[in-house]
Amino acid sequence: MFQKRSEDGYTLALPGIELKSTVYGERTLMAEFLLKKDSVLPRHAHPHEQTGYLVSGRIRLSIGLEEHDVMPGDSWCIGSDVEHGAEIVEDSVAVEVFSPVREDYLPKEGDGQ
Repeated sequence: MFQKRSEDGYTLALPGIELKSTVYGERTLMAEFLLKKDSVLPRHAHPHEQTGYLVSGRIRLSIGLEEHDVMPGDSWCIGSDVEHGAEIVEDSVAVEVFSPVREDYLPKEGDGQ
């Protein structure tokens, strides 16, 4: 699978948080997140392992009991079923990979992917 860069295909996940699944295979899915300043990703957990990279901006990331001030170039890995969340300090872009594939993030038919 190959995906060309596009401004299209983002969906609103939560207020101030948009996501677009870029590519996926049998075991992994990559998504890009556009995060607006002052947005909050509430603490949650899921069975997917999640690795990420902050492309731009600044976020405060909670993983389990730890808090991290995340700057561009920083990366993380969140284990399966570990509670996590984020506060968006500046407009930000993050890229994350999920394993196994998050079925709820797969593009719907007609999304152009």
